[in-house]
Amino acid sequence: MMVGVPKEILPGETRVAVIPDTVKKLVQKGLTVAVETGAGGAACFSDEDYRAAGAEIRKTHEELLSGSDLVLKVVRPSAGEAGLPDEVGQLKPGAVIAAMLQPYTQAALMAKLAKRGVTAMALELMPRITRAQAMDVLSSMATVSGYKAVLLAASASPRFFPMFMSAAGTVPAARVLVLGAGVAGLQAIATARRLGGAVEAFDVRPAAKEQVLSLGAKFLEMELSKDAEDAGGYAKAQSDEQHQRELALIGSRMPRSDVVISTAAIPGRRAPILITADMVKQLKAGSVIVDLGAESGGNCELTEPGKTVVKHGVTLMGPTNLPATMPMHASQMYSKNVENLVLHLAGKDGTMHLDMADPITAGIVVTHQGQLVHPLFKSA
Repeated sequence: MMVGVPKEILPGETRVAVIPDTVKKLVQKGLTVAVETGAGGAACFSDEDYRAAGAEIRKTHEELLSGSDLVLKVVRPSAGEAGLPDEVGQLKPGAVIAAMLQPYTQAALMAKLAKRGVTAMALELMPRITRAQAMDVLSSMATVSGYKAVLLAASASPRFFPMFMSAAGTVPAARVLVLGAGVAGLQAIATARRLGGAVEAFDVRPAAKEQVLSLGAKFLEMELSKDAEDAGGYAKAQSDEQHQRELALIGSRMPRSDVVISTAAIPGRRAPILITADMVKQLKAGSVIVDLGAESGGNCELTEPGKTVVKHGVTLMGPTNLPATMPMHASQMYSKNVENLVLHLAGKDGTMHLDMADPITAGIVVTHQGQLVHPLFKSA
């Protein structure tokens, strides 16, 4: 089986799906791995690194895609939009592609993959079960985002993060409010604490309190719903009454916060609004908001996805692909997740085995044998 690793072509994407260390593991498994020339360059992995690991180097994008039985990408393939090459059309019928496909918002792309006869695996749909933890790309990328969000905030803030005591007087620690205590939020809490910030956090899921406290942060208390998370551990949409109570609690903490990191997201839905325009006005001049919900609309009413703006004296940052700003380690983590998935799917003879009774396979396969097969998207 030929495993192909193309260079990512969507603007701003610097990661690579497979790094040389993973190539070694796949070759040892009996798989043949081909990598497009320059695929790992932005992540600091050269063609020579891949050759030394046992990969074959392909000179063109089309050659790589058309000759691969299993294509491993970071982000969804292009369907020829915005002047980009039609990657879907270059895939051979019967091929398998695994990437973060954004199936909730890319219905037309899913239909085109199905029509092409491609088996499409959406890695962001990986079930949150024990066996799949080592394949969970969302958690890996959220770790990068949570870490980098705090560094961005610290860089944009006119204040120190840690407390300073000097002959010039004492400077208090920055007060940091983290909204959402999933993987990104917990990493943001840990990073802000390492920088010396005084951190408090809020999450609608009862299980989050213990995790927040274990990192040395304060947990904002309110009566939490026992039905606030789904079976996969993700936050669920709340009732209007519950949401208004959340807003009231968050609003009461905003005036004392120097930095706000928002990370709340609901799979397949718009990010919940947790920071209203009035709350932004209550922040002190020079305060910073980093909105990690920007890609799905934003947790703040004033967020402009992909932009950094100043409104009411507050710096409001809406990054949409923070992992791509740290491509070396983001690629390393993503590659390890992909490696574990491929080794799970590949049999002893080095061929792909798709067992649709397997919760992992069934959880991520969106298209197969010309059909939309995932229950979430069959009606799309």
